[in-house]
Amino acid sequence: MIPPNRQNNVDAVESGEKKAWEAAFYIENHLDHAAYPEEVAAPEQVGFMVHLLPDQRYYPCSEEMYQAIMGKQQSVFLQQRYREVLDRILEVVDVFIENESDREFLKALLQIKFRHETRDELMIPSRLEKRLFRIFLNQTNIVDPYLHEKRQRNDKAAQALKSQAFRDAFDYVDLSSMKKVPVSLGKIRDNLNTLELQRLFLLTGAKDLWLNSGDLLPDCHAFLDIFSQSLRGDVEALFCFLGIRGEPFRCSDGEERKKILWLADEAGEVLMDLKIIRYLARLGHKIVVSFKGEPIFTKVDFADVMEDSTLQEALDGARIVADPEISKNALVEILRKEENIVVISDGTRENVNLLLACTTFARVFKETDAVISRGAEQKRRFFDTRFEFTRPVFNISTQEDGSVEILHKPAHPDVIRFSHFDLERKAKKIIAQMKKARENGMAVMFYSGIIGSIPGKIDEAKRIMTVFIDYLRSRFARTFIINPSQYYEPGMDADDLMYMWEIVQRCGYIDIWRFQTYEDIAETFTILGEKVPPEWVGKDATYSTGCTKEMQIAMDVLAADPEMQLIGPPAEKFMRRRDYGVGKMHDKNL
Repeated sequence: MIPPNRQNNVDAVESGEKKAWEAAFYIENHLDHAAYPEEVAAPEQVGFMVHLLPDQRYYPCSEEMYQAIMGKQQSVFLQQRYREVLDRILEVVDVFIENESDREFLKALLQIKFRHETRDELMIPSRLEKRLFRIFLNQTNIVDPYLHEKRQRNDKAAQALKSQAFRDAFDYVDLSSMKKVPVSLGKIRDNLNTLELQRLFLLTGAKDLWLNSGDLLPDCHAFLDIFSQSLRGDVEALFCFLGIRGEPFRCSDGEERKKILWLADEAGEVLMDLKIIRYLARLGHKIVVSFKGEPIFTKVDFADVMEDSTLQEALDGARIVADPEISKNALVEILRKEENIVVISDGTRENVNLLLACTTFARVFKETDAVISRGAEQKRRFFDTRFEFTRPVFNISTQEDGSVEILHKPAHPDVIRFSHFDLERKAKKIIAQMKKARENGMAVMFYSGIIGSIPGKIDEAKRIMTVFIDYLRSRFARTFIINPSQYYEPGMDADDLMYMWEIVQRCGYIDIWRFQTYEDIAETFTILGEKVPPEWVGKDATYSTGCTKEMQIAMDVLAADPEMQLIGPPAEKFMRRRDYGVGKMHDKNL
């Protein structure tokens, strides 16, 4: 029997080794934000998409894969997946490199790198695949080896959808097969939407439409065979989300228009996706379609959108957003526009990697009502994992027997979401209070101060602001003073707060705009009977990222309303804090 003190030492060593192995896992896979801050998203940005507990870290692989790597044992499962990656990359070499000498050199180089990366079994196979594929691209100077094949697939799919046989089959209705013939226009419309969407979803499983090497297009009977299949899985959940209430689907939220993030997958297949997306757009839904940031085998990527004429035709009229770091305000403005289809890049060369996804993708994920993922590889990332997400996730995949399955994973129940409509409603309530105060002959003061710019001190900052504003209220007669710290709610990030407050600040009802000075902070601690803590010494509104942005707004408001009083540090001193870290309450430099 091991003595208790020695057992404690053994447990401590094992715990330390486990933590070190996990840390090495993130570092070796280039997934650690601290080690690669320019490449890997900060935890706050990941929090836009993944619901994480305080001690959790997200990993972009299935639970089975993660446990195999954490086991630190030779894993047959892991070695098999590694081998599949190598075989796939070597096949690329065989297909695209004609010179025998070059081919053998590349294969030897890739196998050396393969042995090096897989020696300790720390590498996620998808990360290994990305590294080996990049070696191939760098050594050959081939930008996209599958460019021609992708365009061929897209062309074949487009021709099939334009064919008379498709139109005849898609429009065909066998009334005798209906169990109950609809007797009202509303029910006819609901049944029509159901039938059309079912047929469009079934097309996504008909891979021969874009993979068939022949030139002959399917006839009407072939399309009718496709449409005679049944959708499997959580079909009702998806149709109810989309507001489709025909037989046999029934739901209550059919009138609400949804914002959807659609994750495109394979070339050819994407034409079927866009047919569905066009249909949903006509129903009033707004769809943001995300493409890969860089070429990855036959996945459709953002460059294809810009250069493939077939895709351009299918996306005619869609809004293309090329900025990988769009702001919340700019995104909300785009989502308000009349275009119901928006195109973005996820910023990655992987199937799904939320740690490497660009800021625009993360913000869209946060702003939409649900995510529709495509294919088995995306399914593994969202469904074969312990993690839950901030939005409902659907997956549409083709099974081995050719059937189409729909899966649904609800958002985590504890997720707090503030849509831009929610934030606008909150802003309007505050504006109504300001208007009422004005009508009652009161002066309206807005107080801008530090809340989140000192990391870890949000509660203290709120206390300081509230105590000082209460002091001002006790001294000033007939003055309505807005204390921003009282309107902060759990779940709000800097994006949310700044969006809400800018609406309030530009409403035209502010008579006095006061920015926090160090004297205000020192006076507050005097009132509290406390000494000023070192982290607050010398601080004022110029230290705050939010106040810096608010000073810019204040100068705009002052130009429109010269009678507004501006109190606090001079405007020219607001220069040190300019940009929030994404999702953070403080400047990204901190």
